[in-house]
Amino acid sequence: MVATGTHLGTRNLEPSMETYMWKRRADGVHIIDLQKTWEKLVLAARIIATIDNPQDIVVISGRPFGQRAVLKFAKYTGAQALAGRFTPGTLTNQIQQGFIEPRLIIVTDPRTDHQPIKEASYVNIPTIAFCHSDSPLNYVDVAIPCNNKGKQSIGLMWWMLAREVLLLRNSPGLVRGQPWDVMVDLFFYREPEEQEKEQGAIEGAETEAWAQDGEKWDKDAEWNNTAAPTGGDWGAPTEASGWDSSVGASSGWDNAEQ
Repeated sequence: MVATGTHLGTRNLEPSMETYMWKRRADGVHIIDLQKTWEKLVLAARIIATIDNPQDIVVISGRPFGQRAVLKFAKYTGAQALAGRFTPGTLTNQIQQGFIEPRLIIVTDPRTDHQPIKEASYVNIPTIAFCHSDSPLNYVDVAIPCNNKGKQSIGLMWWMLAREVLLLRNSPGLVRGQPWDVMVDLFFYREPEEQEKEQGAIEGAETEAWAQDGEKWDKDAEWNNTAAPTGGDWGAPTEASGWDSSVGASSGWDNAEQ
């Protein structure tokens, strides 16, 4: 958590978030108490694990840094993911095509995702949120203090929450104290330029492999052409020679019998 900067806050401090701060550095940046971060993370995981149907949980991220994380969280826990712009009325307008009635919502940033938090308050839906030092806590039931502005920090928090939920559900193949086979890198935001570069490298490797296979086939065809017999017709009869010609011709024995 320290390596990803989860403990780093901002110079601004929301009064309601003061209880989660450990100290303030000389440059004015607030430091988040990671002990309270872990306690609130476990509390949120216990709340999520009590819901029988995972589809009744909706994870939301309007910020690009958290969209990949919520999609991965939904994949491994079975929840619904709303990545990108949140359509107003999704939780309140019943005649809307995308209307849903979840039992719990989890948001990445209370300031960016203020619309779903406000709608959830209208229909009495509990809300869990990852909160920075300057995040408002209006209508937030469980606040997990962390750095929700860093792409590695927010990816790590979603990964830890997913792992804790699966541990409480007694998922097969997952034991507390042993590493999870899902890498935390899968929850990190990736720049489009990095993805294009990686895709180009993969396509270049495939092209090179095809070129090498083509050269191999060309060499095999050349060897077969040199080894194959040339000239003549395979179906033409062979001329009699040697022993066959001597046997076929009239000999002295025949002349003697005559």
